[in-house]
Amino acid sequence: MQTKSNRFSIFSGCILLGLLISQNASAHVVVQELDNISKTDAAIIYLIVGFKHILPLGFDHILFVLSLFLLSPKLKPIILQSTAFTVAHSVTLILASYNIISPPSRIIEPLIALSILYVAVENILSPKLKPSRIGIVFLFGLVHGLGFAGALSEMGLPKNAYLTSLITFNIGVELGQVTIILAAYFLLAKWFSDKPYYRSKIVIPISILIALTAAFWTVQRIFFV
Repeated sequence: MQTKSNRFSIFSGCILLGLLISQNASAHVVVQELDNISKTDAAIIYLIVGFKHILPLGFDHILFVLSLFLLSPKLKPIILQSTAFTVAHSVTLILASYNIISPPSRIIEPLIALSILYVAVENILSPKLKPSRIGIVFLFGLVHGLGFAGALSEMGLPKNAYLTSLITFNIGVELGQVTIILAAYFLLAKWFSDKPYYRSKIVIPISILIALTAAFWTVQRIFFV
C-alpha cells in the first residue's frame, strides 16, 4: 500500500514533468527532483509522460498511426503494422537513450513528417494494403523512435531508475497508440468500414488532409526550424 509520502512524490513528479513539457522548464532541475523518488514512483511518472507524449501532445504521431489504420481498418493488418512500428521505435529509442546513436533532430523531425506524408499518399493512391507496407512501417518506426528519444532526452531520466523509466515511457507511448487505434475503430471502422463509400468519402478525404498537413510540416521543419 502506498504511503502518503509516495503518493505525494508521484504527484510532485507529474507536476514537474508537466511544467517541463508545457513551459520548457529545466530538465536538470526536474531530474534532480526525480532522483529522490523510488523506482516504482518513477515508473508511474514516466508511464504517464509516455502516454501524454502521444495523447494529447504528439499530433504528428497521432496522424501517423491514424494513417496506418485508415487503409485497412481490420484487426489483423493494424496489429501487424502496429507490432512492426512498436519493435522498430523501441529499438531506436533504447539505442538513442544510451547514446549509442544520436542523429540530430534537424534530420529526424523532417523525416517523421515525410513518413506521415508517404503513408497518407499511399492511402490515396493504393486501393488496398500492400505487403510492402510492413517493411516501410518498420523503417519509419526506427525514425519515430529517434523522435521519442529526442523528446525524452529533453526531460532527462533519473539515474536511480534509468532503464525502468525508459521502459515505462515506451509502454506509455504504446498505450497512447492503442488508444488512437481503438478510438479510430469505434468512431470510424465499426460503423463505416464495410460501406461502399468508405474509401471515397472517408479514407481519401482524411488522407488528403493528413498529407497536406505533413507536407507543411516537412517544409517548416526543413527551412524554418
